[in-house]
Amino acid sequence: MEASLLEKKVLVYGKHIVGDLYECEEDKLNDVLYLVNLVREAAIVGNMTLLDIKSWKIGFGVSVFGIVLESHISIHTWPEYSFATVDVYSCGTHTDPEKAFNFIASSLRPKRVEKRIVLRNYELEEY
Repeated sequence: MEASLLEKKVLVYGKHIVGDLYECEEDKLNDVLYLVNLVREAAIVGNMTLLDIKSWKIGFGVSVFGIVLESHISIHTWPEYSFATVDVYSCGTHTDPEKAFNFIASSLRPKRVEKRIVLRNYELEEY
């Protein structure tokens, strides 16, 4: 059958935004409470249901992991390099993980952002 006659039915919709933030404001990258609140606000901005947040001060950096009903939000920082990595993964078309990622990125004020978007769908081809 011709490819043009095939349609895909999305059974599971997932969108994963991963990014690296360079030359961020160092004081923000060291502030556990600020980063925890940032994850909390990002969940709201992305229309996600926040279930829990865990944070760890690791050496010079901080890791914050927000568990959302739809998946997760994470921030890992290296203040000594003014560098952070951010992941926002969400299942469901009612959420906007890219909006949540952009909120986090703009709040940390990086001079450069590298962002990748990965669709994590489960699709069936239908005729």
